Amino acid sequence: MWIMQSVVTPNPPHPAAPNPFNMAQYVLRHAADLGDKTALSVVAADGNDDRHWTYATLSRAVRNVAGGLLAQGLSPGDRVLLRLGNDVDFPLAFLASIAAGLVPVPTSSQLTEIEITKMSALIGPKLIVASEGVTRPAAQPNLPVPPILSAEQLHGLADHTPAPFHQGDPDRPAYIIFTSGTSGQSRAVTHAHRAIWARRMMWEGWYGLRDSDRILHAGAFNWTYTLGTGLMDPWTIGATALIPAAGTTADQLGALLAAHKATIFAAAPGVYRQMLKHDLPSLSDLRHGLSAGEKLPSATRATWNTRTGTRIYEAYGMSECSTFVSASPTRPAPKGTLGYPQPGRQIAVLDPVGTPVPFGQSGILAVHRSDPGLMLGYLGADAATADRFLGEWFLTGDTVSMDDAGAITFEGRSDDIMNAGGFRVSPIEVEAAMALHPGVHEAACAEVAIKADTTIIACFYIPETHEMPEQTLLDHAHARLAHYKCPRLFVPVETLPRGANNKLLRAKLRETYETQHDGGLR
Repeated sequence: MWIMQSVVTPNPPHPAAPNPFNMAQYVLRHAADLGDKTALSVVAADGNDDRHWTYATLSRAVRNVAGGLLAQGLSPGDRVLLRLGNDVDFPLAFLASIAAGLVPVPTSSQLTEIEITKMSALIGPKLIVASEGVTRPAAQPNLPVPPILSAEQLHGLADHTPAPFHQGDPDRPAYIIFTSGTSGQSRAVTHAHRAIWARRMMWEGWYGLRDSDRILHAGAFNWTYTLGTGLMDPWTIGATALIPAAGTTADQLGALLAAHKATIFAAAPGVYRQMLKHDLPSLSDLRHGLSAGEKLPSATRATWNTRTGTRIYEAYGMSECSTFVSASPTRPAPKGTLGYPQPGRQIAVLDPVGTPVPFGQSGILAVHRSDPGLMLGYLGADAATADRFLGEWFLTGDTVSMDDAGAITFEGRSDDIMNAGGFRVSPIEVEAAMALHPGVHEAACAEVAIKADTTIIACFYIPETHEMPEQTLLDHAHARLAHYKCPRLFVPVETLPRGANNKLLRAKLRETYETQHDGGLR
């Protein structure tokens, strides 16, 4: 008996990126034609600190800074560690590095010295670009100390002789981003120049993006969600990007959307929740919203739709492949689903041996290794890279089902990765940090629901002798972990649940806690 299987094959497949190719040149491909059109506006709530960059200004700055970076003695392929705050310095340094053939490594400004020192040792940067006040790596024995270029010095490079866009194979490394791995160690995900080419599949598969759009992204400059959805994609198509100035609060975003006639709004679910606590003005220019980073609660979606008259389209993705399943204005997601594979993607739902399962049956969501947006691999971790592939498929680690129309329903993760404000966090990394406290005998971390639409990271720990003050544990966490990785709840327990193979049962901890606290709906 023939059974329909859960594979979506692109028809037609997305074409390969041109060769030779440069990602930054592709992002700025419309600059010569658009000239004085606004590419970027940094908008402030009081309107007094608005800053505007035209396409001509942006393109000139990127190429000039690229020339200045090469003048530092760098060569194509060298890695540049970005330690920059929430400012336009971040996308400028990122694109200029790629234009010059360098490999930028953006990192969160919230990282502690311990965290960023480990990351720096892994990637071996030839240069660090750092804002004042952002933690820098500590010196390491037997490792050369890379020179540091300040944000002010970066600005000075804008007057340098421009560099030509470095051309080469679209499969060569373009940039590296860090993600938490299931081992508890942050993985350095290497992406090729072709990654930007793959984002074309999001234009209709998620955004409904047009060159006339004004897209306001509520995230900080130095978040990869902002960098892709809020900046590079609008620039690639010739639209205008709007980014709130640093310090903008959720209650001010509605007024910014209205004042600057934003047509698309992008944010993490938590931002939508915070905005809905306040009055919203009429948003007559807004066509729709976009959401990614974590699951959008249905209550938030419904309330936004009622109060603004616009819909929110959600996307699913990961650091290794950005987004590839989403809803869109032309193809909304059926209720309870993530949406559909974006046009041009090849997606499968697999059983443990790599065979596509029948429609409606649970399995692991996988992306074909030919996807142009898929990572090149984890830097310095060939075995970990190989473990993510099963034959021709890249395994996401998420359990889903697919209906016969291609709609994907999320059913859970096959590992214990937690989500904190759109960032994936490994429980092993947090547990290792908490276990360093002398008062903690053993720790296990899990993401738990505290309200119907709110989850937090919780640390369940066995005290060495007695229950520890929560503030003591919180201070300990903040000294070793970025703010978004720190537990917000500390629960002393007598034992931690384990399976027959002694594996921690973090899901059991979560289920027990939520059951004892009214299913997380207190």
